[in-house]
Amino acid sequence: MDAMQDTDPTAPQQKPAEKPVTETRAVRLRRFLAGVFSLRAEKSQARVGVVTLAFVGLFAVIAGRLVMLAVAPDAPGALRRASAEISIARPDIVDRNGILLATDVKTVSVYAEPRNIIDKDEATELLTAVLPDLNARELREKLGTRRGFVWVKREITPRQQAEVHRLGIPGVGFLTENKRVYPNGPIASHVLGFANVDNEGIAGIEKYIDGLGLRALAGAGFATQATDLEPIKLSIDLRATHALRDELVKGMEKFKAKATAGLILDVKTGEVVALASLPDFDPNNPVEALDPDRINRINVGVYEMGSTFKAITTAMALDSGKVNINSSFDARGVMRYGRFTIRDYHGQNRILTVPEIFIHSSNIGTAKMALTVGVEGHKATLRKFGQLDRLRTELPESAEPILPPRWGELNTITISYGHGLAVAPIQAAAGTAALINGGHFITPTFLKRDEEEALAGARQVVSPKTSEAMRYIMRLNAERGSARKAAVRGYYIGGKTGTAEKVVNGRYDRNKNFTTFMAIAPADDPKYLFVVLYDEPQGLPETYGYSTAAWNAGVTTGKVIERVAPLLGLPPRFEKPYQPFPAMAQAGAWGIQ
Repeated sequence: MDAMQDTDPTAPQQKPAEKPVTETRAVRLRRFLAGVFSLRAEKSQARVGVVTLAFVGLFAVIAGRLVMLAVAPDAPGALRRASAEISIARPDIVDRNGILLATDVKTVSVYAEPRNIIDKDEATELLTAVLPDLNARELREKLGTRRGFVWVKREITPRQQAEVHRLGIPGVGFLTENKRVYPNGPIASHVLGFANVDNEGIAGIEKYIDGLGLRALAGAGFATQATDLEPIKLSIDLRATHALRDELVKGMEKFKAKATAGLILDVKTGEVVALASLPDFDPNNPVEALDPDRINRINVGVYEMGSTFKAITTAMALDSGKVNINSSFDARGVMRYGRFTIRDYHGQNRILTVPEIFIHSSNIGTAKMALTVGVEGHKATLRKFGQLDRLRTELPESAEPILPPRWGELNTITISYGHGLAVAPIQAAAGTAALINGGHFITPTFLKRDEEEALAGARQVVSPKTSEAMRYIMRLNAERGSARKAAVRGYYIGGKTGTAEKVVNGRYDRNKNFTTFMAIAPADDPKYLFVVLYDEPQGLPETYGYSTAAWNAGVTTGKVIERVAPLLGLPPRFEKPYQPFPAMAQAGAWGIQ
């Protein structure tokens, strides 16, 4: 019965006693740690072997990478740096009408990785055979270095590229670069300047663009191609510049001049509409620009401007209130100052009114007007007109005026008629423009802008009445004086000639002249100032042997106006404007009609 009870399935079963859980886990942990850190010989040898293999593999990878860096790829790094340099693009440059003046094109250059070239002599021989203008010795020296990247030849032709490619020289390859091109050749070359083989601006507007931060933009990844950049719009009119240059080329040949230059300035906005200076250069071949005879004579040359300076002196006297349009001065005989004698070139030997002094270009009368204002007043006026300081424009090239070391009455006398002070023609033009545009001195610009922008930065240098007087006097000079040879029917011009003897070895040479002509059109409401100058023009039989400004610069200016005025929107007017100078008529000015 006891047995049946023991086997009765319905009876409660008593579970065997279990070991404590904590004890089992502790035992297992001890066994695990003992296995891991066991130092038994049979286990330690295998584990050391595994660790050793792991470290050997790791050091092998590091060593292999070091060998690769030492032997070859410094080159890709150099290649990347070269690519970054040549990827810099320049914005297009266009004229005021959107006509292309400068742009980038893609070109191919050859490079080499000297570390990857096995036979340097063979590579040199093969490359110089295909590119014969290479210097074999210089190329061999380049390939003999341990550098990762060197240029072989920049800007090769497609045919040359194909020939180099067929050579199959390991370590020689090609890179596509940006190359600056100027589709109009030498036209406006002194304004545009040029870029070097690395597409860096070296002169002119090209250098100005770099000064705006072009390379910083490229370094930040914002200027990798020209389409990323807005075109630079200049004030230059390509058509007018071509016509100006063409007339200067003809004139330089005809008058056998050493050099010539011309400028067209918008007197209301200060925009330089056209500029040419001969001899010039082709910016596609910038090595020509290194010739010192090819400077920009409008911006960089400094010259005594001769009688064109009489316009500023006359305006100074009128604006001072000490002289009026009807004032007169004794121009008889000669004027003596100490041991110096001042004469008139075409002396009238009589008392002259202010307009007569201007149209007869009297040195004596002009000097006496200047002396009525005085030395300090004269200096202040010239400074106000921008003639005593360097004129800054967008072009990096500019020139400092040459001033007398000591400025006394004699200096005021000679400077009043254009001797003893040398300035850049562009600053003389800016001063003259201020005389006839209502009296506003506007700094010239090579970028397109409107009249409102120009006036915002202008300063009033003479009164509107004085400005009208100067327009009137310059018109009289075109009707009766030395500006007659530049008169073009239908354009109602005014102007002033200037002839200065050049200084040679510290003395004036009567046989070497620097001639200038400045013309305004139309004289009643001027829009443009035209400037033409010649360096050492020669007298011709048709000029009766004269080499003064009226016979050369004046004639050329008339031809320029005739060609360019219609292009610039100045239609001819064949009827005289009604009452063009009302203030002068009211004052009863001499010669008024």
